[in-house]
Amino acid sequence: MYITIINKSKPTFFNLATKKTNQSLILGIALLVSFLINLPRVLALLNVVDSLGSSINSANIPDVVFRFVFLGVFAWFVLLFNLNSKKRYARFSKLERTVISVVVNAVLLFIAVTMFPVVYEAIIGNSLTRQELNIAYFVYIVVLIILIFISRILNYQIIHQQDVVEKETLKQESLKNELEALKNQVNPHFLFNSLNSLNALIRDNKQATTFVNKLSFMYRYILQSGTNDLVSLKEELKFLESYIYLIETRYRERFSIDISIDDKWMQEEIPAMSLQLLVENAVKHNEISESNPLSVSVYSDEDGIVVKNKIKPRKTFVDSTGNGLVNLNKRFKMLKKMNISISNNDELFIVKLPLN
Repeated sequence: MYITIINKSKPTFFNLATKKTNQSLILGIALLVSFLINLPRVLALLNVVDSLGSSINSANIPDVVFRFVFLGVFAWFVLLFNLNSKKRYARFSKLERTVISVVVNAVLLFIAVTMFPVVYEAIIGNSLTRQELNIAYFVYIVVLIILIFISRILNYQIIHQQDVVEKETLKQESLKNELEALKNQVNPHFLFNSLNSLNALIRDNKQATTFVNKLSFMYRYILQSGTNDLVSLKEELKFLESYIYLIETRYRERFSIDISIDDKWMQEEIPAMSLQLLVENAVKHNEISESNPLSVSVYSDEDGIVVKNKIKPRKTFVDSTGNGLVNLNKRFKMLKKMNISISNNDELFIVKLPLN
């Protein structure tokens, strides 16, 4: 059975907002709006103004605190939903996003104005008059409109900040690439000259000369793959052949590989150095000795290319980051829109590279 590598990360209602806007900013705006709306009651409580009106209960500390907290919570939920709601519902059309936004905001408003008098009476112990309720409904509608407007402004600021960060990142990447390009103009020239010099020194040793030529070909291929993300399977197999020669030179009869790929796949493209990475992975993680030789099979089936080997874990330390297969899967996902498959049943390690 194959296990497909899939990166699952499901965004939630809360982390969509916190990705773009700091939670403390959302809370600060919510509390500020609540404070400004309840400011007349605070002034009445402090006797700065004479009265809030004969039809409204006299302001007291529990009343002011409750109204401040309740409105602050309402404002927080409204801001939390409206910030980045466009990204959250990006898969929908503009009309559908608008409908969803209107419905959700209406539901939040309905819940708030429905719960307000009930919770107020339960906590404060006083009933609100009809006029107070009408004023509260009006206030919450106005606050909702203000919060939606504030959310729009913050969204535009977030988008602007993202653009600035992305442009700066691209600028840094461009400078880095220019530097790498300058370095690559020097390093290959120096290395190839060194390999040619080495070839001249070992000209009488056919095996050593072949080894250096294979190494030179591999290095040239690696440099070329830096500009070509995808290569034909035929090219990849030619590169793998050179790599296999180096491995066989080192391990001799302790390493063997069988390659059987249908000609129909030869012009299919795969990420550069995919097969080499899988063979290298087998060599790196398995014991290779006279008593335990390593055998690797590379073959094609109806869907793609399979690389298989028996599992014989090395007893010695393996210097490995463990990211090789993960990175290979990411490259397939980006370049081929498909995931690689891995099967590990404690006896055989099988990796399948999809082509269809």
